[in-house]
Amino acid sequence: MERISSSQPLLETFKSNHEAVSSELEEILTSDTPSSHLHRLTSALSVELKLLFRLAAPAVIVYLLNNALSMFTHIFGGHLGNLELAAVSLGNTGIQVFAYGLMLGMGSAVETLCGQAYGAHKYEMLGIYLQRSTVLLMATGIPLMLIYIFSKPILTLLGEPENIASAAALFVYGLVPQIFAYAANFPIQKFLQSQSIINPSAYISLAVLLVHILLTWLAVFKWNWGLIGAALVLSLSWWLIVLAQFLYIITSKKCKKSWSGFSLQAFSGLWGFFKLSAASAVMLCLESWYFQILVLIAGLLPNAEIQLDSLSICTTISDLIYMVSVGFNAAASVRVGNELGAGHPKSAAFSVIVVTSVSFMVSVVAAILVMALRHVLSYAFTEGEVVSEAVSELTPFLAVSLLLNGIQPVLSGVAVGCGWQAFVAYVNVGCYYFVGVPLGALLGFKFNLGAKGIWSGMIGGTSLQTAILVWVTYRTDWNEEVEKAKDRLHTTDTWNESTITTTLQ
Repeated sequence: MERISSSQPLLETFKSNHEAVSSELEEILTSDTPSSHLHRLTSALSVELKLLFRLAAPAVIVYLLNNALSMFTHIFGGHLGNLELAAVSLGNTGIQVFAYGLMLGMGSAVETLCGQAYGAHKYEMLGIYLQRSTVLLMATGIPLMLIYIFSKPILTLLGEPENIASAAALFVYGLVPQIFAYAANFPIQKFLQSQSIINPSAYISLAVLLVHILLTWLAVFKWNWGLIGAALVLSLSWWLIVLAQFLYIITSKKCKKSWSGFSLQAFSGLWGFFKLSAASAVMLCLESWYFQILVLIAGLLPNAEIQLDSLSICTTISDLIYMVSVGFNAAASVRVGNELGAGHPKSAAFSVIVVTSVSFMVSVVAAILVMALRHVLSYAFTEGEVVSEAVSELTPFLAVSLLLNGIQPVLSGVAVGCGWQAFVAYVNVGCYYFVGVPLGALLGFKFNLGAKGIWSGMIGGTSLQTAILVWVTYRTDWNEEVEKAKDRLHTTDTWNESTITTTLQ
């Protein structure tokens, strides 16, 4: 992109760049033609659904396949025995999710920046944002590595049984390389998503999953490497995804404008970029850590092994179905960010309504299926009848969580597209940690409801958070959000908590 002279009107530049995103939907929604309201609504819905499913379908597949890597590791580990199942559960949900949430959250800054920059046709900045984010996430991976290394004393300090903590720590040691794979993967993933390039990631994830299943089976059952072997294979699989996606970026014609090679600009404006990344991280970490706390608290209950096993199976199923909502989350973020960057307020608002409605309908179907299969769900993970009965008792709570997950993650995606991360972080702190966790602990321990009580409290916090997000989204002035997007894209070398630096090339 040519350098824009200081005398060139910024507003004129902004308007001229709107060609990056089609204005068809905005024209339909603002049309003054005599056609009926129903006809315009049908036309708008047709356009939006095509755009949505072109983004959401492959995004759902990518997140499902990526989640399946951990799920198959969980399954293979579970068939080694109940102790190993509890160890993988605690390692995956108690430690790994900590890094996953932090890295995904920080990487979501790329989603806000790249989505709006792409909508405004500032393609060259996408590659700079990708590199800045990767630099920050790699640096963040170093202190995270210490948590992995000292996972056993940490888990023991938190009150986990000695045998489970030891086995979980062994598993976690093999996941250290995965930290840095996350640091590279999430910026790359958001970089591609913001340009509606998702199919290649889906193909790559499918190919890696097949390799992962084979290698995990060999490592666990043929080579007898146990938990450490399963973890190392999981780390390797994530690095294969990273390398394949980066190879696509540097060779594909679709990324020719957005990737022009490595640049020293990646090391400029890091502090401002860090502040936006930190807000994104806090927002998403507080969500992902929320259910991590559920598993950690369950480890303190009587008969911890069965409690952990049943909860881990339910949360693994929840996480798998949650990936569908995360796919819609990504679609919502891209759609809203692109439309705001292109100056289309009505299209952004309409996209929010459509993607939330579709996601909720999918979650209703998932909840019905889970309830119908409640007595057989656990046998994919373990043959134990005691665990199966415990899972069956928790399934209604799982179904309610799935219904909430049909709405909440999508609205979080809208927040990322708009750049509301800091606000949502405050909402999450209040709802999750001042309502959900204390209520869950009270019901679980004081009223002796065990895992069901803990989960009930968690559902209470999620319900409150979802209600607040629904209300805030409903009250949003989308014309004002367009103006905020303009301010972000027109600011050069100036950063604060609500302003995004854009270097015009």
